Amino acid sequence: MGRQTIGVPGRPTDVIQASLPGALKRRRASTNGHGGDPGGRSSAVAATLAAHREIELMSGHSLALRLWDGTELGPPASPYRVILRQPWSLRAFLLPPSDLTAGEAYVNGAVDVEGAMLEAARAGGALAGSPLSWAQRSRLLRCLLQLPRPPHRSTGRRAALAGPLHSKERDRSAIAFHYDLPQAFYEQFLDRSLVYSCAYFADASEELEAAQTRKLDLICRKLRLSPGMTMLDVGCGWGSLLAHAARRYGVRGVGVTLSETQSEAGRERLREAGLADEVEILLADYRDVSGSFDAVVSVGMFEHIGPDHLSEYFSTVRRLTAAGGLFLNHGIVTGRPDEVRSLTPGRGQTFAGAYVFPDGGAVPAWRAVRELEYGGFELLDVEQLRPHYAITAGRWLQRLERNHDAAARASSEADYRIWRTYLAASAVSFENASLGVIQMLGSAGASVPLGRSWMIPAEEEATTA
Repeated sequence: MGRQTIGVPGRPTDVIQASLPGALKRRRASTNGHGGDPGGRSSAVAATLAAHREIELMSGHSLALRLWDGTELGPPASPYRVILRQPWSLRAFLLPPSDLTAGEAYVNGAVDVEGAMLEAARAGGALAGSPLSWAQRSRLLRCLLQLPRPPHRSTGRRAALAGPLHSKERDRSAIAFHYDLPQAFYEQFLDRSLVYSCAYFADASEELEAAQTRKLDLICRKLRLSPGMTMLDVGCGWGSLLAHAARRYGVRGVGVTLSETQSEAGRERLREAGLADEVEILLADYRDVSGSFDAVVSVGMFEHIGPDHLSEYFSTVRRLTAAGGLFLNHGIVTGRPDEVRSLTPGRGQTFAGAYVFPDGGAVPAWRAVRELEYGGFELLDVEQLRPHYAITAGRWLQRLERNHDAAARASSEADYRIWRTYLAASAVSFENASLGVIQMLGSAGASVPLGRSWMIPAEEEATTA
């Protein structure tokens, strides 16, 4: 989880440098209760100002900051402002340089973000993408090391999984870590149907609920569902797709999930909708499922498999797809053809791997296609939904920020901060094409019409619940 202009409008960098003594004198009446200059606080201000100037000179971007004493740096009309709570906050935020460091500084309260988190993430992404020379990095490091050493902060909320990677027991723990927050927390940012995957927008102004309904219908049409067919949903979440397929297309469905919270809530939602006789949700590993289904679908589960286990995944799904059937895989991919991302805690230590998606990962689109074909499917269609996910993640973030108090009550302030960070970073990653999300349609000997028009939801169908 946009670009910021340089410095203060109308004030070139050399003027900012010349006015440092004046900047040191700027104070607000409210200063966290500290009077005078205990513990060399002015030297910490000077070091922070120097670090801010180095960042601006190196990258051409000026971070909007507010120091612990009220001093403000960067564009005064910025839509966001990073609040440095303590003299050591900037050091805690930037050293060692990684998204994990910055994210933990926010989660632990060393810094706050006032205003639009998405704009802050865009600014951070622009800074991270700036090429820096060794000399530039050294100058910035010297400035940061002049700040007080941050105290030790708890990292107890990081994922700590045990056992062989992607064993059934460890996968169950990884899914529980991600999904077994209280349902009321997810309700603060998802749509009414609790669809936790990329929506499919007709245009950027469309309501999230309508776009999610269109996505569900897109999947059902690609699978050519009709009354009496059987469908398996691998990683079914709260059962939203199963309910849609049963209600609109008359299928009998089975969903599998490793999340106890989702399985229990999903069954209750299906009972309330009067669909319990048509659809069932199993608390099970997809590798333990038996049987044969006319259609198999996996939405948002592909990311949890891990790059080294895709062969097992596709071959297992192929075993579950009946002859003449179809399989649709909807999953996140990397944006560069030579990149594979592993989110295993302890390997690379990314924020997402440590706090949100332990043991997940992503591969380039070409490799996802190759693995599907090696698994025994004929590739029928690939569709890139990246722009749709950028909008979706941004909408989720807006909803979460709007419902901050309810989200914190449902789970905790720390979980709110983790997900605010994650959603903002995700939106930026999809905006800048660092990540994508594709739907692949595979055939197990299915007969389908020519062209693609049969896949596209009719407008009146896609926008009504």
